[in-house]
Amino acid sequence: MVQNVAAQMAELEEGDFHLLSGIEHGMRFSRWVSEGKLPKFSRLDEEEVTYRIDRCMDRELVERKTIQYTGYRLTFEGYDALALRTFSERDTIDGVGAPLGVGKESDVYEARSFQPLALKYHREGYTNFREVQKEREYTADKEHRSWFYTARKAAEREYEALETLYPEVSVPRPVDQNRHALVMEKLDGVELSQAKLESEQVVGVLDLILEEMATAYREGYVHADMSEYNVFVSSEGVTVFDWPQSVPTEHENSEELLERDVDNIVGYFERKYPHETPEIDRAALAGALVEDEFETARNFA
Repeated sequence: MVQNVAAQMAELEEGDFHLLSGIEHGMRFSRWVSEGKLPKFSRLDEEEVTYRIDRCMDRELVERKTIQYTGYRLTFEGYDALALRTFSERDTIDGVGAPLGVGKESDVYEARSFQPLALKYHREGYTNFREVQKEREYTADKEHRSWFYTARKAAEREYEALETLYPEVSVPRPVDQNRHALVMEKLDGVELSQAKLESEQVVGVLDLILEEMATAYREGYVHADMSEYNVFVSSEGVTVFDWPQSVPTEHENSEELLERDVDNIVGYFERKYPHETPEIDRAALAGALVEDEFETARNFA
């Protein structure tokens, strides 16, 4: 598990960030940055580099490997520190609070700002980088990429999708993005998987989710990973989140992915609410959403 570095930020000095940025730069060329190249990349002299390495190693912001040569690379904590510094310099946030959710591919924390926000760090590839490389389209054509690259591309893709969809689609309002992290609106409500809907609410909530999927398609995106774990339900309606794997509608597999999304979400309702969920022709429903005929799609739900 990646540790929250927010509490360490006040201890870090300008030179520490020079070293972290230098290692980040060097990692564009190799997974481990040779110790001899650090003065050039960080613009620090050798003595300063040695001092800063000790400080950053003590705080687990970098790690070392000594085999053919002594090399260094950032840990995710070090990458988090760089993103946090940028958000602070931009006055995007002024503090990090309690965790909101920790998963295999992201960590989400409360962010203190002019209003309650959420800070999301992408962790794609942290535990199983090779599998993520195969599955994620934005890394599928790259033979040699670190998990930092994978996570950054995921954050960029998610932020781009949110900017395109908000506010027409009920998604978290995007605020800022840097490296593998993004800041967005903090969601209210409860995850669909944890919600206990009353009998009379089931069809209405399913209808709302399908409407958001239809609007997203009309605005140019398919979520491509819809499930009960990325929909929030509240008294205001539903919010669809987690968009890093989304694809544009011009993608060759967009209709197939939309049909899979429909299958996933309808299947969840059928399993959890078998008596309240009507029988649905899922393929016909997906086709109606593609044709922007949501009123027709209602007939299937």
